[in-house]
Amino acid sequence: MKVVAFNGSARKDGNTAVLVRRVFAELEAEGIETELVQLYDKKFRGCTACLTCAETRDSTCSGLPDDGLNECVAKMLEADGIVIASPTYYANCTATTQALLERAGYATRKSGNPLARKVGAAVVAVRRGGAIHAFDSINHWFMINEMLVVGSSYWNLGIGLDKGDVANDAEGMETMAALGRTMAWALTRLHS
Repeated sequence: MKVVAFNGSARKDGNTAVLVRRVFAELEAEGIETELVQLYDKKFRGCTACLTCAETRDSTCSGLPDDGLNECVAKMLEADGIVIASPTYYANCTATTQALLERAGYATRKSGNPLARKVGAAVVAVRRGGAIHAFDSINHWFMINEMLVVGSSYWNLGIGLDKGDVANDAEGMETMAALGRTMAWALTRLHS
């Protein structure tokens, strides 16, 4: 089994990555392979509604120049579980995260919805407020793709401002650990 996470932060190895790695520690302890894809250097643009994906039906976004998005979609298709992680920007996920969700969602749904019944989890880093809206935005994407959404002992968020601060949020880090355990439990049950 494998879980792939997409970190939509503009900071490589920042607070969002710290949270994801805490989730991964629990998954790896259960023998589940993990991969972290950091999008800090990607320049994804949003969906242009060209609907080329409805013609090709191959789970790719072919209407825009190759910007690395299709590689991300391929990783989603190979994985059993998907984590979408983002810092909170103006009470939502980042524009990069949103572009990933829009285009991956269109490309796969127009191709028979191959993400259905995969396990999904949102992870959100926040300085103070707005995390719940970002969390909801990601979870809405999982739900419309007919994915199984797993939760934790609290909302899947961690609080921190400067790079690495989130590691000092004891409750947030335990929330990520519980999320990893819940995701591992769900994947194990689904694949037994």
